[in-house]
Amino acid sequence: MTASAAPVVVLAGFLGAGKTTLLNHVLRHAGGRRIGVLVNDFGSINIDALLVSGQSGGTLSLENGCMCCTTDASDFAETLAGLTAPGNGIDAVLIEASGIAEPKALIRMVLSARSSTVAYGGLVYVVDAAHYDDTIAEHPQLGEHLAIADLVVCNKIDLLAGQDAVQSLIARLRMINSTAPILPVADAAVDPELFFEPAAEIARDDGPRQLSFDELLLADDHDHPDDHDHPDDHDHPEGHDHGHDHLHAGFESAALETSAPVDPRRLAQFLERPPAGAYRIKGTVLVDLDGHRDTAYTVQAVGGFVRVDAGSWRGRTPGTSLVVIGAGLDAAATREALDGLVAPADPDDVNGILHLTRHLVTAT
Repeated sequence: MTASAAPVVVLAGFLGAGKTTLLNHVLRHAGGRRIGVLVNDFGSINIDALLVSGQSGGTLSLENGCMCCTTDASDFAETLAGLTAPGNGIDAVLIEASGIAEPKALIRMVLSARSSTVAYGGLVYVVDAAHYDDTIAEHPQLGEHLAIADLVVCNKIDLLAGQDAVQSLIARLRMINSTAPILPVADAAVDPELFFEPAAEIARDDGPRQLSFDELLLADDHDHPDDHDHPDDHDHPEGHDHGHDHLHAGFESAALETSAPVDPRRLAQFLERPPAGAYRIKGTVLVDLDGHRDTAYTVQAVGGFVRVDAGSWRGRTPGTSLVVIGAGLDAAATREALDGLVAPADPDDVNGILHLTRHLVTAT
């Protein structure tokens, strides 16, 4: 994916499951990223804990460059386009589904808005582990949302009675969604790198400077570990680990790095039907066909939704670099599948390249 395309992640979940906590957690751990957030109202953002540098109409500007916008379905496309405009330098966008639209409707709107600046980043569905059975029994239609999720965050597992209860819940969730990664966590402590690219390294000088709000909040966490409860969380036992030192736990990756080309038909099938447990596939590939050898194809897939951008190899050695990121991923089987993509393209397969280039996004 090109640097100009911001992944747009739809965040949904049962009332009280912890999606607001997850939203604030990502802002807290922005790590230099410029995050855009679309919400129905600013009440879902922990504004009191953030440093606000300005407010204009329905937009808040935060000290580290993050932006929060209020929106509804009627002005969704316009707001999203404005938020991801190149001049804003937004690295990623989070949309809180509550109060705006059903997840399916939001997914359709994001996909219809896809352009050189917008890429679909997946549906992340947050489940309250402690109240899942009661909630799904009372609202069985919520199973439809779970079924289309690209990532299931099974939150509040610290409130269950041990690992057997956690594994039992995961098995029940797997009956509804057999392919999405399921990530068991406490306090919605999910590493943002599962959703987004790491921020580009930021040059820092050694002199005095103003800290960004995520740095300030992390420093405050270490000083006051029990002083950042959220309204949709249950009380946690005293001394509970809020997960800041273990953000990478729970998800895996498998990678392929080679100077060899890929077969475009096989690659397209792999991107469209990723391995079970895969959340994101990303990378740059070489296609050894006339008219394509000079093109660096950058690919990204989330939940079978594929994006391809065409660039140049200028300054780089042509080759193939792919990584699959997920939870509950069979890394060995995934690596074997990746290895199976490495093959010279069949010059007689005149339609093979079309399976890849049909996902090509034209810059606008």
